[in-house]
Amino acid sequence: MAFMDDDYLLTTDLAKELFHTYAEPMPIVDYHCHLHPEEIYRDPNFSNIVEAWLTDGNNYGDHYKWRLERANGVPEELITGNGDPWDKFLAYAQTMEKAIGSPVYMWTHQELRRYFGITEVLNAKSAKAIYEQTNEMLATPEFSRRALLRRMNLDIICTTDDPLDSLEYHEAFEREGGDTFRMIPAMRPDTALNPGKAGFPEWIDRLEGLTGITVTSFDDMLAAIAKRVEFFHERGSRLSDHAADLLTYAESTTQERDRILDKARTGEPLDAQELSQYRTALLLGLMRVYREKGWTMQLHIHAMRNMNEREFAIHGADTGYDALNDRPIAEPLAALLNEAAKTDSIPRLLIYSLNPNDYMPIITVLGCFQGGMKQRLALGNAWWFNDTRTGIRRQLQTMAEGSLLGNFVGMTTDSRSFLSFPRHEFFRRILCELLGEWASRGEIPSDVDTLAPLVQDVSYDNARALFD
Repeated sequence: MAFMDDDYLLTTDLAKELFHTYAEPMPIVDYHCHLHPEEIYRDPNFSNIVEAWLTDGNNYGDHYKWRLERANGVPEELITGNGDPWDKFLAYAQTMEKAIGSPVYMWTHQELRRYFGITEVLNAKSAKAIYEQTNEMLATPEFSRRALLRRMNLDIICTTDDPLDSLEYHEAFEREGGDTFRMIPAMRPDTALNPGKAGFPEWIDRLEGLTGITVTSFDDMLAAIAKRVEFFHERGSRLSDHAADLLTYAESTTQERDRILDKARTGEPLDAQELSQYRTALLLGLMRVYREKGWTMQLHIHAMRNMNEREFAIHGADTGYDALNDRPIAEPLAALLNEAAKTDSIPRLLIYSLNPNDYMPIITVLGCFQGGMKQRLALGNAWWFNDTRTGIRRQLQTMAEGSLLGNFVGMTTDSRSFLSFPRHEFFRRILCELLGEWASRGEIPSDVDTLAPLVQDVSYDNARALFD
């Protein structure tokens, strides 16, 4: 088998048939990413491959790649700084020479093939020709931002949007006829979940102005957010997302919640107990709102963010200084779901953990609260540091052994790059590889008629059904 040929990762004849005939042709639903809706709407071309692939020079780009470059000793000027674009590209090519076995190495070469038709291995020797060829192609109308998305057979893309966002670019996109794909907002109320952080009082002031609801109590705040949920719902939104990095559970009274909100609005510091009480109450309240609207709620947990304080002060968040956490999860998750279950308030829920050791505790807790709809609760896809071949296989194995693999809603890019969508292909290849291996050992039927519908469901149909 040659490097990155048509059958790479597909080690059995069954896997090859499942992928090429059933998985590969399916459209893509990317229900969680971090692309800017304004860029999708306005549809400009990238100025060069560095802007498209690595960074726009404003600490916005692919921090997966940045972490590898830092490990290779590349100066920050050639990563997120204002270095010459060619020097940046060469530094990345030199980093790839050391990145054998990394998923970024495979993604890099997938992206060169799928978008640009370039089959050469990226290294210092090939870098100049690849740099010039990609830059020439990116300057044409066939390689605008939307055109890049169309190349990947995209059906739906969900952007990640604050509840206070005007959604003006989503509205303009739809009003002007859209494209071959839909752009749908997904709400991410992280500011509401973090009352101790700077900007929270101003956020509440803006929430009041947008909704016309004067927030004098915790219930007022929840009612105002619910009004924004309705605003999003009318514009096609059916998912929310929450970076609940540390999941805790603490009960509270109405009076305690109101007092905590008052303190946060005046900038007073909150202790750990108050933060836990506030977040528990808000998550429970949001679950009720999402349940009523038929939304899917996503929880991303166990990330430790901005570990390097010096570099965070320079570059800000989401620039490659995050790690996984190893705090307990089963007890607070069970308590949260148990409380929501008392009032039948559990929405369809996807839970992602950055720590793969959480998979079994999560999926066994979720199994205690299933019922009422098809796969109400599921383990989210292998996320961030786990979207490797090993990590994806582990997540699929856990979903199969602990719940129903056929109901899994597949892959998301969780990306800030317009060139990241071949990651769906990477996932689908691994799914078919794993099924082929199971069949070769007699664990499952070696029967295309049995397995093909599952492959299509996991690749596309289940994710598409989130919007029905």
